[in-house]
Amino acid sequence: MPVKGLNDNAIKTAIETLQTSLTEVIALKLALKQAHWNMKGPQFIGVHELLDAIYDRTHESSDTIAERIQILGGVAKGTLETTAEGVGMTPYPTDLVDVLDHVEALSDRFSYVGGVIREGIDTCSEAGEDDSEDLLTEVSRQIDKDMWFIEAHIKRP
Repeated sequence: MPVKGLNDNAIKTAIETLQTSLTEVIALKLALKQAHWNMKGPQFIGVHELLDAIYDRTHESSDTIAERIQILGGVAKGTLETTAEGVGMTPYPTDLVDVLDHVEALSDRFSYVGGVIREGIDTCSEAGEDDSEDLLTEVSRQIDKDMWFIEAHIKRP
């Protein structure tokens, strides 16, 4: 049953846009766990525990996006195969060990996903799907905040 007040194009556009965002957020969650499991160094415990909290928030964002896809009548695709096929994010390196190398790699990926989410905000806005736009705005804020937490561990001149 279609969502009342939305035309078919708005629904179709929102589902496609949300799916793109879902794919990238799932890939980001996997990158977070790769870093979490494999880092070593002086800042280990602080970053390790931070990544647990960020993973939980990122998981919540993926759940919210997937639920919106369902509400709009779509099918949320979150399998390993569909994520691998659809992701645009650079693959996470599996040879990193140093905490700060992981921090840098995660920072890059948070920046990328934030950009994808912001493009999705614009796309949903143009399509007239305000609720998906708002949802992605909320996700964008969280991605940016978590990137800020991660980047706080990067020593810059």
